[in-house]
Amino acid sequence: MNILANRKEVAKLAGVSEATVSRVFNNIGPLREETKRKVLQAAKELNYHPNAIAQSFARGKSNNIGVIVPYLPKVNLMSTHYFSELLSGIGARLGELGYGLLLLFQSPDEQKDYVQLFRSQRVDGCIILGSKNIPGEVEALEVLHNLHLPYCLVNQTFSGHSFHSIDADHEDGSLQAVSSLLRKGFEQVIFLNGPMEYSNSAERLQGYVKAISQAEAVFNEKIIFEGNYSRKSGFQAAAEIAPLLPDYKAIFAANDRMAIGLMQGLSEHGYTAGRDYALIGYDDSEIAKMTSPPLSTVKVPLFEMGQMAAEKVFKLISNENLETIDHRLPVTLIERASSL
Repeated sequence: MNILANRKEVAKLAGVSEATVSRVFNNIGPLREETKRKVLQAAKELNYHPNAIAQSFARGKSNNIGVIVPYLPKVNLMSTHYFSELLSGIGARLGELGYGLLLLFQSPDEQKDYVQLFRSQRVDGCIILGSKNIPGEVEALEVLHNLHLPYCLVNQTFSGHSFHSIDADHEDGSLQAVSSLLRKGFEQVIFLNGPMEYSNSAERLQGYVKAISQAEAVFNEKIIFEGNYSRKSGFQAAAEIAPLLPDYKAIFAANDRMAIGLMQGLSEHGYTAGRDYALIGYDDSEIAKMTSPPLSTVKVPLFEMGQMAAEKVFKLISNENLETIDHRLPVTLIERASSL
């Protein structure tokens, strides 16, 4: 048996041209059933297996999905719970669907042109992580959407635009966290939010305001602070928040990284979470269980969001779903010692 059989040998044995062999394996019709049978039988006898890369070029498909992530100097995205969970979910589902994952880093200063990525990187679809409401972003997404190219945003929406997106119910997550603190008897809650160019930051602010309104508490914009979702920004915020703790003893942070940085910063001012103040983070990262005290948080199904985004892009590629995709997954408050 020839284990290195090529297309020419298959064509000779089947009594057809090499072009016909190529058409059979790339499913390019029309073809007579008898011809297909001869080619497949010859290939079986010769143990011929077509080159997957060559097949993908012939079909005009790469069987790769591009996953666009922001390039952040000095930040290892794979070490962050947020990106590692999303990418794991995407990769797991794409593998099941027979697709590869092509990681594409995009600089914050780079001009947005998602359509060009389809041309230059030969991807069949794309999943966009880290998108934000900045000049040029909406315009680039509109071009992508209007051309009906397969794509999906994750954890970002744009008001007034019907882009394909998979998200979590961040307004409800914030509502759950802040309402929990207010029910414990804290009259006001300090809020450390993320940048407002991210829709999830705006949604968490909406949930914060809603919780205060429902509890008939007093809204105080002076106790709302902004970080950049990094642990360092949480640590730095401690300098502004520490002087408030004698009067305000409850804090909600928009992600676990900022919450943990804030815990570390406030400890340098002599304050301990769970003893001197209550603290709730967001995401339910692995490290939240390991802090001292363990961090209360809101669990976001990031892995499942990644899986769903991969599934939706696959359906768009297959023309199984041509309607706008807009799904929000539920989130869950998990209380630990930091807020009890």
